[in-house]
Amino acid sequence: MEKPVRSGCPINLTLETLGDRWSLIVIRDIMFGNRRHYRDLLNNSEEGIASNILADRLKKLTEAGLLSAAPDPSHKQKTIYSLTEPAIELVPLLAQMGAWGRRHTPASRELSIRAQLLEEGGPPMWNAFMKELRALHLGARPPRRSVTRELNAAYEAELVAGKD
Repeated sequence: MEKPVRSGCPINLTLETLGDRWSLIVIRDIMFGNRRHYRDLLNNSEEGIASNILADRLKKLTEAGLLSAAPDPSHKQKTIYSLTEPAIELVPLLAQMGAWGRRHTPASRELSIRAQLLEEGGPPMWNAFMKELRALHLGARPPRRSVTRELNAAYEAELVAGKD
């Protein structure tokens, strides 16, 4: 049974799917941090998501078709969460949100560097990142370029620079 919606407006429908406080944070952590297990998402949450909230969001995001869940072959009691194509297509939205946040909020330098690179890289970088995510989460052929490696190297450099 489908849940009722307020209207057929695409912005409203997007907000009904993603508009709570935690859904995009969970997607961000899977997308940018490659956190694929419940415990990894819980223990490495920058924002300190509660266990019951995380479990609820993982369930809702899976039901909404943004995540898939599969048993982890290395551990019977673990589940591996993967982004689906609709979630991967959120890269431009997250890049734009990061760019807006860098300009209009007191975001830290080290947590802003990925957003800066994605903003500066624009659609060509977003497309390369989406190709990489498709390889990682959907089994597509891996691209030559690793945007993840580029973003992580910039983040690590900012951490080091911040200690000086």
